[in-house]
Amino acid sequence: MENPSSQTLVREWPSLSLDQIIVHPQFSEARKHYIDSFLAVYDEPFLARLLIESGRFFVHKLIILLNAAQEDGLPDTWLTIGRLKLEMQQFGFASERQIDHLVQRLISVDFLEQVPTAQDRRVRILKPTEKMLAHDRAWLVAHYVPLTILCPQNDYSLAMRGDPDFQIAISKTSVRILPMVAQLMATVPDMLLFFDFAAGQLILAALLQAALCEPESQYVRISYSSIAERFGVSRTHVRKLLSAAHENGLVQLHIVGGNAVEILPRLWASYDRSIAIGMHLHNEAYAIVTGNAVAP
Repeated sequence: MENPSSQTLVREWPSLSLDQIIVHPQFSEARKHYIDSFLAVYDEPFLARLLIESGRFFVHKLIILLNAAQEDGLPDTWLTIGRLKLEMQQFGFASERQIDHLVQRLISVDFLEQVPTAQDRRVRILKPTEKMLAHDRAWLVAHYVPLTILCPQNDYSLAMRGDPDFQIAISKTSVRILPMVAQLMATVPDMLLFFDFAAGQLILAALLQAALCEPESQYVRISYSSIAERFGVSRTHVRKLLSAAHENGLVQLHIVGGNAVEILPRLWASYDRSIAIGMHLHNEAYAIVTGNAVAP
């Protein structure tokens, strides 16, 4: 699926379609660097437990985006709990009760504050702390790393150096394309399985990272206990995730001198498309933010 709105942009910045990204001669290298960078962002089990699961991730990310898009004189744009819940409906990943729970958890670990507005002190809005914003800047860097490989001629330095003004600008732009993000996410249903398990995306990335380190091997030999400890989940949780992936035809589980996972072509194809979607959208957003793509 192509991004229909991107076709209406007049640009100096080259657009990258999903298919162009996947067949790009440097795609394999870009994928490897993305996986390495993504795992580095979540090198603490605390962050894996807190943020990497579908509802938790989207609540966290939407808070960043909606915070940047607020306008003082427009109450409908204020980042209240109600606004957050309304925007989450289009993704369908978290219940209102889950959102309330995660917001309180983010407040308790100094990622988020709840403060009254200057215009109406009866209204309380959510405000990301610098700790939360710094994590988001690291997340952005990880998602622009592969683009520096696919398009070395483009200047992605604002993203790569974690510029705070760029963070605000890209967040405002991202709010405008949220419906498109939800639409494109629906085209890779295999990936939703990993989003539905806490740390599922990280466990998948670790498996793929190990496979890329041994390209001649049919199996990835893993320790469920080591992965569980690395990402702050239980050994049973890891086993349940991989069993679900096995049942869905994404991996084949073997016992070859221990646990061994064979990553099937369908999983590689789904993962490649999912990260290509991210590269495509981040490239488009960067072009808009820097004025290299403007609406006619």
